[in-house]
Amino acid sequence: MAFPDNPSGSPQTFNQEGLLHQITNQIRRSLDLQEILTATVAEIRLFLGTDRVMVYQFDADGSGEVIAESINQQRLPSLLRLHFPADDIPQEARELFLSVRQRSIVDVTTGQIGLSPLQSKDGNSLETENIYYRQVDPCHIQYLKAMGVQSSLVMPILHQDPSGQSAKPKLWGLLVSHHSQPRTILKRELKVVQQVADQVAIAIAQSNLLTEARAQQEREATINRVTMLLHKLPTIQLQEALEEVIATFGGVGGRLYIDRNTEVYAWGEQPKLPYGLENSIIEQHPVWQNWIAEFKPANIWAITDLYKEPRLRVLAPAFQLTQIRGILLIPLHLRQNFIGVISIFRPGFDSEILWAGRHDQNQQQRLPRLSFEVWREQKRGQALEWKPEEISLAEALCYHFSIAIQQQQTYQQVQVLNTNLEYRVQEQTAELEKSLLITKVLKQVTEHIRSTLDLKTTLQTIVREVRPLLNSDRMLIFQIGDEANGQVIVEEINGNWVSALGMKAPPQCFPDEYSRLYFQGRVRAINNVSKASLSACHQEFLQTLQVQANLIVPIKIGTQLWGLLIAHQCDAPRNWQDAEIDFLRQLADQAAIAIQQAQLYEQSCVAEAEANAKAAQLEHTLHELQETQSKLIHSEKMSSLGQLVAGMAHEINNPVNFIYGNLYHASTYTQQLMELLQLYQLHYPRPKKEIDLATEAIDLDFLVEDLPKIMSSMQVGADRIRSIVLSLRNFSRLDEADNKPVDIHEGIENTLLILHHLLKSNVHFTAIEVIKDYGNLPRVECYAGQMNQVFMNVLTNAIDALEENRKIEGNNSLPSPKIWISTRLSIDKLRLLIRIADNGPGMTEVVRKRIFDPFYTTKSVGKGTGLGLAISYQIVVENHGGLMECISEPSKGTEFWIEIPIKLLRKVNVTED
Repeated sequence: MAFPDNPSGSPQTFNQEGLLHQITNQIRRSLDLQEILTATVAEIRLFLGTDRVMVYQFDADGSGEVIAESINQQRLPSLLRLHFPADDIPQEARELFLSVRQRSIVDVTTGQIGLSPLQSKDGNSLETENIYYRQVDPCHIQYLKAMGVQSSLVMPILHQDPSGQSAKPKLWGLLVSHHSQPRTILKRELKVVQQVADQVAIAIAQSNLLTEARAQQEREATINRVTMLLHKLPTIQLQEALEEVIATFGGVGGRLYIDRNTEVYAWGEQPKLPYGLENSIIEQHPVWQNWIAEFKPANIWAITDLYKEPRLRVLAPAFQLTQIRGILLIPLHLRQNFIGVISIFRPGFDSEILWAGRHDQNQQQRLPRLSFEVWREQKRGQALEWKPEEISLAEALCYHFSIAIQQQQTYQQVQVLNTNLEYRVQEQTAELEKSLLITKVLKQVTEHIRSTLDLKTTLQTIVREVRPLLNSDRMLIFQIGDEANGQVIVEEINGNWVSALGMKAPPQCFPDEYSRLYFQGRVRAINNVSKASLSACHQEFLQTLQVQANLIVPIKIGTQLWGLLIAHQCDAPRNWQDAEIDFLRQLADQAAIAIQQAQLYEQSCVAEAEANAKAAQLEHTLHELQETQSKLIHSEKMSSLGQLVAGMAHEINNPVNFIYGNLYHASTYTQQLMELLQLYQLHYPRPKKEIDLATEAIDLDFLVEDLPKIMSSMQVGADRIRSIVLSLRNFSRLDEADNKPVDIHEGIENTLLILHHLLKSNVHFTAIEVIKDYGNLPRVECYAGQMNQVFMNVLTNAIDALEENRKIEGNNSLPSPKIWISTRLSIDKLRLLIRIADNGPGMTEVVRKRIFDPFYTTKSVGKGTGLGLAISYQIVVENHGGLMECISEPSKGTEFWIEIPIKLLRKVNVTED
């Protein structure tokens, strides 16, 4: 039978080189496999002049689908997107396609099939394109006739894994040419089509590589997005990260369960436990717990169909009302410790497949296909298998979630510790504030009870001032008499309670043992009188006074138990606090001093009345008063110690004012004594010999002349002390804890006044000259006390640096010590520039770079802590938002540049050093 060379009758012819060139260019121009295959089948059909050329791709189950097709003028029906069952291509034919890359050419008219293997059975390539003809199976002939095909060419397309994981190629698909008329395939045509098929295999490999690269890129992008959400401290976005993961896997819902605190993050559709357990967590169900216990680190569990999983048989009903079908379980472990689990829920899906004719899937088809009419097969509720790349992505996400959750738990633990620490600090601060308040109140009460020397007034002042502070119902002082029974001598009552004034204690209720214990300093606090271990007599005595709780503190004067300071609570029992007990104990000590002072005052009054007759006794009493005064001053200083901590300048001012205010009286008393002495000399012009000797011994005339001068000098000294105290107070700015507009020059001047003793000359050092260049400055909004501290630190360092220049016996060639202080406004009038420089030895670059480091100092041991400049830097830069720099070179001195804004633009966190 003769076959024409151009059965289609088309005048267009294609040569081998032109076809390969077009196919190769198409592969290079496009990375889309479908576009390449579409162009390929069109070019081959034109080259062969046949009615239909198509690419047939095998599925995983052995069936196949036509994915690209080119038809000539609809001479044959389209098979594009139609599926063919696996039985249509016998297994032995598939094996020949793969093992020897066999090509088959069928001629329906003659009933022959031409076989042309490309390789030998041992895998070697054949050099010739030989075609061996034999009779074809009649079933195959009927199959082709049913399709309207008279001649066909089938060529295998193999795919080699480019990653090298598998050395053996696999049968990817077939390149098929159909013609409705008899057609002879020439060897040269077979060779050209084979070369095109090889190019298609290359394109398939490139497409797969591109697909894998894009998938890998998408997985890495997903990991990066999730990682950014997970490691966004201090607010780790676990919910957002979970939603990102669910979306990546195409899930309809998911859960993140954290085992440590049974915390659950959920999104989308969720399983619903049966009635009675609807409020429970599914991860805590015993079945789920046993299942989770089987998990091992980095072991991802991919469940395609949860209804086929034996372990979930009990929990499967919880998913029936949802569209959830598949589950991906990602266990979270860190260092072999179970942290939690991520569950991704994937829905079932409905599929629709177009088959080329209906076929029986239950048994192998033995009769030839007679109809290729399209048959639509629909499947519902199918389960989608988890892909290896999805499991790989889950393994990568597992690590990041485990680390992030561990970091969050660690961060929460640190936060709890910080909260507890802050709470403890607040408690201690409250205790210190309460202690400070008690100290202030104690000082006020002490001043009140010392404002008079009358004993009764003093005692009444004590009970009147103390009762409101303790918020007690009754405050009284019980004085112990000679027979140790005594009576209540003063009281202060709040409310309509029975008065105890003048009441004596029943002697049989209070044995001598009580007095001995009180003398030893015992303080007795009874929170509930009705439950206290007291004698019946004692209970009855307290009930007559309506007392339900009391606090008793002894008042001792010297070696004598003078009395008791007692607080009564009559309305209800009361728990006496340690601070209240300590406060009352200190007040009892002050009361003892005030009582002793009042007693001494009474004694001095008696002694003054008998001054003429008992001069010696008056001197002795005066001596006792002086000693008592010394004790009072010492006690005053000790009681003011707590207040001194809050502000030294303020506390110094109190005794200075006392001295300053009493100098006038002291001068007056001295003048009166002088006048009395003159009266003695006037009325007794001839004193006894002993008086003359004493007058000569003390040089009375010089004493009379010099004593007013001494008083005047003391007045001048007191004025000087008040000036220094004022400077200290202005320097420390104790009343200016907040930022406010201040005069910077005033702060600098106060600092220089305090450092005056270091600037002036002495036997060892010459004076330091301070050169001031002040600009016209407005008031600057700053923390004045802190800025004064900066000036103090910088100027002190400058004075220390000028030590060698100041030595009198040192090198006279050194320049005379000088300090320059300059203040200016910046050009924009928004910042203040302060420059403090000296002409000292300077410093090296290494030292200059570390000058603001904490604890770094170049001074000898004991002369510096290395904190002054570090604190100054913090005050200027952090607290004021300014700038502080040091400019220095060896032998060229040092200059500190301080720059702060005129007005603070933000609220800064001020830390008191």
